[in-house]
Amino acid sequence: MYLGKVAEILKATSLCHRIRFIKSLFKWVQEEDYIKINPAITIKEPKMDTRIPKFLTEEEIELLREACHSSFEKALFEFMYSTGCRIGEIVRLNKNDINFKNQSVIVFGKAIKKGKFTLIQGVLFGLEDT
Repeated sequence: MYLGKVAEILKATSLCHRIRFIKSLFKWVQEEDYIKINPAITIKEPKMDTRIPKFLTEEEIELLREACHSSFEKALFEFMYSTGCRIGEIVRLNKNDINFKNQSVIVFGKAIKKGKFTLIQGVLFGLEDT
């Protein structure tokens, strides 16, 4: 009854969060032996629409490039833009992950997946100084 009322108001993502919360609560209540049967086990989550990722226009990319002041900022921007690495992957990088001789870098991503990227000259120039 509650979910039926809020389903009219909430977006699918918010409704899914509420359903997961309710299922989790009833699962815990059952595990703690307060109830014998979990009434939330049959609740289904609504199908989510697939979202198309947003991307930057060439003009926005140029504006970001121009906003970089130091060689390190420029190198960091070019690295992110050319590799498509996530912020968390870049934060975990060490200088010894970068092979300046071969112009490549090994990036550790989600679930310890590795990726090897060849770097463009401008990126290396800015990173060698740091």
